Amino acid sequence: MKFFNAVLLVSLLSLSVLNSAMAGPDAFTPGPQIKNFGENAKVNQSKTVNSDAKFKVAFDVGKPAEEGKLNRSFNSLARFINMHVAAGVKPENIELALVVHGKAANDLLHNKARTEKELAENPNLPLLQALLDNNTQVFLCGQTAAYYGIKNEDLYQGVQMSLSAMTAHALLQQNGYTLNPF
Repeated sequence: MKFFNAVLLVSLLSLSVLNSAMAGPDAFTPGPQIKNFGENAKVNQSKTVNSDAKFKVAFDVGKPAEEGKLNRSFNSLARFINMHVAAGVKPENIELALVVHGKAANDLLHNKARTEKELAENPNLPLLQALLDNNTQVFLCGQTAAYYGIKNEDLYQGVQMSLSAMTAHALLQQNGYTLNPF
């Protein structure tokens, strides 16, 4: 009997380790809506998201990407889209807004403007395009732009200049957007 209990315990521990091996960073995959960004993991939910749910969410980003890398906060919008579509929400029911200020402003510049500021090419451009293609509005704080000498023509196509980040958030809130806390 002791031998049987020991074998049972080892078997249960092995299953536990196997289950743990299925979790972690390897559980995150891109897609299904935005194929190359927004890695997310399937979650066994206690209560599923209603497929008719509607989301209007604003994300506030002031932290820039590390040089040569994607802005992780921008990628969070792709994750939001992908995980909700994977959970059954219709893509057209997801409206996001990205409000950028501070040093993250450089992550919204097209490559020519970045080169003029002696910065490397912008690795965020494919991600920004994917977000714009998926019902996301992108705003730059005009006060930040004035501080850093950024003009409308420096912005990646589709990025909008707002009077300020505060103004963008106030107007988005009036239009039913909630603020996603980071």
